[in-house]
Amino acid sequence: MNFVDNSQLRSHNAIDRLTALFSRLPGLGKKSAGRLVYHILETNPSYARALGEELLSFHETIKRCKNCGAFTESDPCIICADPDREPYICVVERAQDVPVIEDSREFQGRFHVLGGVIAPLDGIHPENLSIAELHARVRREEIQEVILAMNPTVEGDTTALYIQKVLKDTGITITRLASGLPVGGDLEYTDRLTLSRSFRGRVRMN
Repeated sequence: MNFVDNSQLRSHNAIDRLTALFSRLPGLGKKSAGRLVYHILETNPSYARALGEELLSFHETIKRCKNCGAFTESDPCIICADPDREPYICVVERAQDVPVIEDSREFQGRFHVLGGVIAPLDGIHPENLSIAELHARVRREEIQEVILAMNPTVEGDTTALYIQKVLKDTGITITRLASGLPVGGDLEYTDRLTLSRSFRGRVRMN
């Protein structure tokens, strides 16, 4: 027979439930999540209602661009739809890397989101990523250069080398961001100056 701790039952109130949900977000521990919950409680109820309404419609409002894979409210996204963009494609691991690079104002080309990196131990293989779509875009959009902006990790390096081999038959120039990015670092947390220097000093791979 299983016994239930009554103290645990008593703790299952709305505050605890919301705190538990917030603590599942990346970068938020239980204490940080609790501070957010109490902040919401102490603000005007209209804020909580607005937050709830936005969350309810979030997945319906935001979608992935069918061309580049970035998150967008319109399809294609505003970057893909911009005819003045330079004929370069910056390849990134995740959709959240796109606004990071956009904010640096160093890159004026287009993007392609892989959806991750090659990591066989985690069950992620080349066919699980949008590498074939990248190959098709290079041919379709008459791209002059592909810039690989994967994080400087073992998996990022493996993915970059694989993409280089896949795109070899296109004759396209392939470059990689310079080593200004720290080894094992995350593009999302790279400062604007370092990112700008990495773009300017990018290294040719072929």
